Amino acid sequence: MLQIKSKLKIPRTAYKLEVRGTLKLPFELRQKSRLKTTLASGEEVGLMLPRGEILRGGDLVTASDGRVIEVVAEPEKVLHVECKTPADLAKAAYHLGNRHVPVQVGDGFLRLAADHVLEEMLKKLGAKVTEKSAPFEPEAGAYAGGHHQHDEMGHGGKIHDHHGHGHGHDHDHDHDHDHDHDHDHEHCDHPHHHHHK
Repeated sequence: MLQIKSKLKIPRTAYKLEVRGTLKLPFELRQKSRLKTTLASGEEVGLMLPRGEILRGGDLVTASDGRVIEVVAEPEKVLHVECKTPADLAKAAYHLGNRHVPVQVGDGFLRLAADHVLEEMLKKLGAKVTEKSAPFEPEAGAYAGGHHQHDEMGHGGKIHDHHGHGHGHDHDHDHDHDHDHDHDHEHCDHPHHHHHK
């Protein structure tokens, strides 16, 4: 079986490349570093990309037989979101971002994978939501870097944990206690009385 292990890092205009195959995938599959699929020609291929590598429409990849293959973002069911004002669009993007939803940001529009709950929420915010079949290219954001998508999404909500305490973080943890015993601050059950300024 043909294998695809790397993305061409050079711009396509650098020199004339002969593209000899097409790999058409929706976004969900373009995030996977391990995948068995077929080229447009029907030929079987196995993706074995570095973890965290996302294929975008227009990317070129090299196959194990030396061929250069073009990645095409397959049209999929998306919600196309438009708003009356840029501020309303930013508000819609904010609410989607709060839910850690992959969002494509375009000139005057947002796109996300079709989802009834989010569609209702956006309509309540006054957005005009149209269902379309279109290539989906969400912002790199949470997906950029060397992690693969589940790690990133898993950490998504963690940001808030660090701020969930009712006090600031400017005190250090070497508190003097009247009682004399060693204990680990992470796991003790008795209350500490910290005096914060």
